[in-house]
Amino acid sequence: MKKGCRYGTHRVISPEGTLPQPAIKLDNTMEIYDNEVLIDVQTLNIDSASYTQIKQACNGDASRMEEMILAIVKERGKMQNPVTGSGGMLIGTVKEIGSNFPDKSLKVGDKIATLVSLSLTPLKIHRIKKLDPASDQVDVDAEAILFESGLYAILPHDIPEKLALALLDVAGAPAQVARLVKEGDTVCIIGGGGKSGILCCYQAMKNVGPYGKVIVVEFSEENAQRIKEMNLATHVIVADATKVMDVYKKVTEIAGERGCEVTINNVNVPSTEMTSILITKGQGCVYFFSMATSFTKAALGAEGVGKDISLIVGNGYAKGHAELTLNIVRESACIRELFEKLYVK
Repeated sequence: MKKGCRYGTHRVISPEGTLPQPAIKLDNTMEIYDNEVLIDVQTLNIDSASYTQIKQACNGDASRMEEMILAIVKERGKMQNPVTGSGGMLIGTVKEIGSNFPDKSLKVGDKIATLVSLSLTPLKIHRIKKLDPASDQVDVDAEAILFESGLYAILPHDIPEKLALALLDVAGAPAQVARLVKEGDTVCIIGGGGKSGILCCYQAMKNVGPYGKVIVVEFSEENAQRIKEMNLATHVIVADATKVMDVYKKVTEIAGERGCEVTINNVNVPSTEMTSILITKGQGCVYFFSMATSFTKAALGAEGVGKDISLIVGNGYAKGHAELTLNIVRESACIRELFEKLYVK
């Protein structure tokens, strides 16, 4: 076997000298290097911002969406949306392990979920078996490569595979909420009705305790009603997060003029940066989990309105994030029931 770089730079075709995630094209030949794992891929979970963009570009037509995904992977050697720059993750079965792959506990035949983005994962799709425009999970006949530095999780036995995939795709969000939110805080979760939003709501309610507030801003009336019925927030606002001053007024009526200690942004559309910033009090923080975020808009916008706040990039990895997120559906029967309806088909 050929010797590979820990970080996968041996797979980069262009531009030379960069890492796999920012690279434009990867080598997706499926002959593994000594420090790689070959995976038979079962399902791709394309990240929400990317899937929404693809769906909009194709007017929700499944066959056109399939063509677009296949074209991206053929061109780039990975599933990295050229508009959003983001990817997603996958589940599959370990097919082959390089002789120098460091984790000797991993075995051929193990079912795993990758915890690194598809935007840096060499991928070859032989065919798309099932694509539903309403779901960001795409069943495929495909192969992928995991680098030595790549994170993964063995799929749990007590949670259905597709539910585990849906959870692990956004595991970084509730894990960061667990770190950032303190007892008694006022927290706003923008886009609280989606998958990552619901998990963040649960964790935020757990952290703030009886004296804190969890405010959800949600565009969909149906999703907002669901949050109320599941008791995942103390206050629910139905509003368009791109309408900055409307949301600012509604949130500060609840939180007070200074705003919230912590704001979590989970939306999958652009232009919600300033909404998040304005509703956050000085010395507070905004966690941008959304891959639709423009960090230029966020940084320069905060400066422009004189907000001294911490702006946190939505790193999808936090130590212990997989187990924390899986435990949410073990603890919450209503969240598990909802997600099983959405993802276990």
